[in-house]
Formats: sequence, C-alpha cells, structure tokens
Amino acid sequence: MMKFTKQNFFFLVGGMIIHVVDIGVDFWVASRYFSQGRYSCSILILCFRGLSSLVSQIFSYEWFKNDWEDTDTGKLKLVFLVHLFQCGIFIRYWFALKYGCQVAFKQTRSRDASEADPSNFIQKRAIDAVTDINMLRVFKTFLETTPQLFLQIYILMEHGKTDFYQYAAIIMSFCGISSSMVDYQISLRKSLPDKDEFHVLSKLMYLFYKLLTITSWILSISLITLLSVRISVILLIFLWICGFTWTLKQHTTFCKSKKMEYLYRTVIGIILIFSFFNIKGKRTKVCISIYYATHTVVTLGILFVYLFWKPSIIEEICFTIVGILTILSLLLGIIFLVVYYSHFHPTIYCRPQACSDEVDGVAGQKDRGKTGRFQNFLMQ
Repeated sequence: MMKFTKQNFFFLVGGMIIHVVDIGVDFWVASRYFSQGRYSCSILILCFRGLSSLVSQIFSYEWFKNDWEDTDTGKLKLVFLVHLFQCGIFIRYWFALKYGCQVAFKQTRSRDASEADPSNFIQKRAIDAVTDINMLRVFKTFLETTPQLFLQIYILMEHGKTDFYQYAAIIMSFCGISSSMVDYQISLRKSLPDKDEFHVLSKLMYLFYKLLTITSWILSISLITLLSVRISVILLIFLWICGFTWTLKQHTTFCKSKKMEYLYRTVIGIILIFSFFNIKGKRTKVCISIYYATHTVVTLGILFVYLFWKPSIIEEICFTIVGILTILSLLLGIIFLVVYYSHFHPTIYCRPQACSDEVDGVAGQKDRGKTGRFQNFLMQ
C-alpha cells in the first residue's frame, strides 16, 4: 500500500477550500444572473448544484451505513441528519483530515512494518477516506461542474460578451474538472493492489486527455444548442439512454441494494454523455474506440451542419475560431489518450488471485468492502 504523505494532506486541505469556494461562486453567479433577469440561467445553475449535492449525500450516507453496520444507531442517525442538511461531504473531509494528520505528522513507521501495525491501519483509513471523497467529487464533476461549463460556454457564444463572474465560473469549472480527474486517478493508484505510482508525466497525459476531449465535446454540444435547444436536449437524452442501457448490460454490482444500483447506473449514464467510464475494470480497447469514434463523427457532423445551414450564426459566434478550437482539442485529446493508454495506463488492475473474488464485490465481507467498492468504480 502506498503512503499517505504530508503532500497528500495539504492537497486534501486545498481540495476542501476549493469545494467551499466553488459553492460560493455558484451562488454568486446564480444571483448575478437573477439580478440581470436571466432567470432560466440562474435556475439551471442552482438545479445542477442541487442535483449533484443530493446524489452525493445519498451515496455518502449509503457508504457510511454499509461501513458502519455494527455501529450504534444513534451515531448513524446523527450522520443521517448531517447528510439531510447537505453537509455530508464535510464529515468525510473531517475523517480524512483526522486520519491523514495522524499518519502524515504524528506517527512514524518503519519500512518493514506489518499490515497489522496500527499505523498501517490508520494509513489505510486515511487513504480510504480520501478515496470516498474523490469518488463523490467525480459524481459532482459530471452532475454539476461539466453541465455548468457547458451552460457558461453556451451563454458566451450566444451573447458574444462575458462579465467577470462568468469568467470566474468557467475557470472554476475547468479547475474542478481537472483536480477531480487527477485526484481520482491518484486515489485509484493508492487504493488498488499492483497499481503503479501516478507520476507527474502520467498525470499530465491523463489530465490533457480528459480535459481536451471533454472541452471539444462541450463546444460541440454548445454549437448544436445554438441551432436548436430541442435538438440538443433530444441528443443528450438519447446519449444518456445509450449509456444507461450499456450499464444495464454490464450488470454492475457497485451497490448492495437494487435501488442504489439503479441510481448508480443512472449517474453513470450521465457521466458517459461527457467522458468514457470503465465501470467493470475490464480491458476496454474496443469500447473506448467506439465511444470516441462516435464523438468524432457527431462533432464533425455538427460542424458540417453549421457550414451548410446557418451562415448568419456562423458570423455572430466567430465560427472559424470555435470550429478550430473544437477540432484541435478533439485531435489533441485523442493523441493524449493514445499516448496515455500506450505508455502510462496500468493495464493490470490487481493480481488474478486477489481479483477472482473481489472484482465484482462480495456483499457481507467487511474486510474487503472498501477494495470491492473502488474496484467497481474504475474510470479510465
């Protein structure tokens, strides 16, 4: 198991600060739109925020309930109340900071310390706590941050001018997507057996691959939304149906209850609208090729529609610049994708002996609950 270091602790503190700032920016931007009479934009931002918060609280409480099966009901009731008031993420940050501080500053370990060593146990608790936070941040990224980035870019294209608060929202969205993607991969490497360390070059390859492909797709969706909001909504719903259907065929086993599993599959369907998501930890060369080939065809199709259909809109939004950015980000994103999967991707998820019983999760085995949870949540 990799160590939880002082650097990890400070990044965790920074992540909590960014989370609080992000909440403030969301309400600030929403209030600005409301004061300008753009009520639909204000409502959409608050809806994205509310949806991601609700889903995150549900999953967070469910994980607490699964992990604390032998805990007294009074403690769980208190945790439920905190989640009811949409503050569950702060409990998780508190546990992560508590365990992280103990292993990073207070306790020393010898290199040959055994797994039964108390410091090793706290080390695992710290890494597990951070892992859960980063899993929830991935939900937030695709339920709130990415849709908000799409909304801000669409407004920028539609009106041709922006205010400072809109730039702030776009910057926070890019920062949120970037940090959650990298932090997720760091947690993945720390939590699963036989994972290589996530070096700086690996982080950059993965970050650029995700960020550029998502940016290209958001620009494409924004362009088609300018032509017709109805067509854009139909396209997004169709893509969600395709993603949700795929998760059904994969027979995911991330949650213990059927209701939670269907909620999980619904969320994964939304994530698949914007980025590829490996939900079973298997080799996905064919699936990822089909996924991004489809994105490429749809993106090129949208650009060709603009060329031959709405010349007036083309002039208004500086179509040449937007088109070049869309194609360039898609091309570079796919190049980084190929490089990442060819040279930096850990193709062995875990030892065959360890995986044979754990990859799909075995309910009721508490000592493997955490590992099983994350092995069923592999976004590559």
